[in-house]
Amino acid sequence: MKKSVYLILMLFAVSFSASTLNSCREKTTSEKVEDSLDKAGDDIEDAADDVGDEIEDAVDDN
Repeated sequence: MKKSVYLILMLFAVSFSASTLNSCREKTTSEKVEDSLDKAGDDIEDAADDVGDEIEDAVDDN
């Protein structure tokens, strides 16, 4: 009896993990482009913040 319960539990675990692995998919081209644009926007924002900080430092020094 215990062996059959363990077998059923193992089959359930294997089927669950297999279905989880299949749900992973690669990104589409549009998703990759969107991610790239988001990253570029974040980089531009960071650069603008850095420039603003440098300007404030230059004004404070004078």
